[in-house]
Amino acid sequence: MIAEKGNKVYKINESMKSRYEADGFDIKDDSGKLISAGKRKTVPYEEYQKVVAELEALRATISGSADEFSKMTVEELKAYAEEHGIDIGNASSQSGISKKIREALKENQ
Repeated sequence: MIAEKGNKVYKINESMKSRYEADGFDIKDDSGKLISAGKRKTVPYEEYQKVVAELEALRATISGSADEFSKMTVEELKAYAEEHGIDIGNASSQSGISKKIREALKENQ
């Protein structure tokens, strides 16, 4: 087995594995395949901020697409439902019609 951390590489045996792992070394087999990742690893704050920004952008994209119907008027929603063959039943409010449309679209996926 190999214990690797930064530019430090050590040949180890099974009895040494947990100690090196606890010290933050990645444990790899002799071919270089990762067996287990070292403990106490940290991510640079700049990288963390980048990931958080990407996550927020993705959440905005997802909620934006789900919000599409909440921005439409009752007349627009009725027209959309009729155009796409969606039965809105007795729904007459904006939220009720948009809920029926979302359910129908979910079923058709």
